[in-house]
Amino acid sequence: MAKARSGSRGVPRAERERQICDAAAAEFATLGYAGTTIAQVAARAGVSKPLVLSYFSSKEGLYVACCERAGRAMTQGVAEALAVSDATAIGRGAEVLSAIFTALEPRPHDWLVLFDSTLPAQGPAVDTATHYRLRLGEQAAEGIAASFAPHLSEPGDLSALTQVWIAMVSALVEWWLRHPDQTAEQMTRRSDRLLTALATASK
Repeated sequence: MAKARSGSRGVPRAERERQICDAAAAEFATLGYAGTTIAQVAARAGVSKPLVLSYFSSKEGLYVACCERAGRAMTQGVAEALAVSDATAIGRGAEVLSAIFTALEPRPHDWLVLFDSTLPAQGPAVDTATHYRLRLGEQAAEGIAASFAPHLSEPGDLSALTQVWIAMVSALVEWWLRHPDQTAEQMTRRSDRLLTALATASK
């Protein structure tokens, strides 16, 4: 059986990379890409700046690693939620929100990493973020169409409702970030209550 590749001070490289990514995600979420430095990440992770650079080459490479980790977790979770074909509109929405909260539970601030507004205008960082943002948008449109296409016939209605859904998801995650005592399970139950209340009040 092959031995795990070692990183610094005997820590397996994969574990050290995870630790550095965790530290970087916290810095990016707090200071934005523009305000974060490799030195700050290294200090938070308890490693040297040269070690961070040896693993990720640059701040941009480090951001890409953090963004890909966050983006994959969210889009994969949402894809699984949307695959529940017999769900009602409310049930499908609740499943999607649960998937997002579950994906974010280890690091809720990953949402801010993915939607960082301080990224450079060009390059791998913004390309990676744009890829996952667009994918989440496509998944939102897919879920809205599956739930509401039979009820909305005016051109643009589904697109408009998709934007409403995206804004609601963002608002719920941002509320969660302001209430870090809440678990993903508590956020899922809260979302269920809110969606049910909206559906009931509209009858």
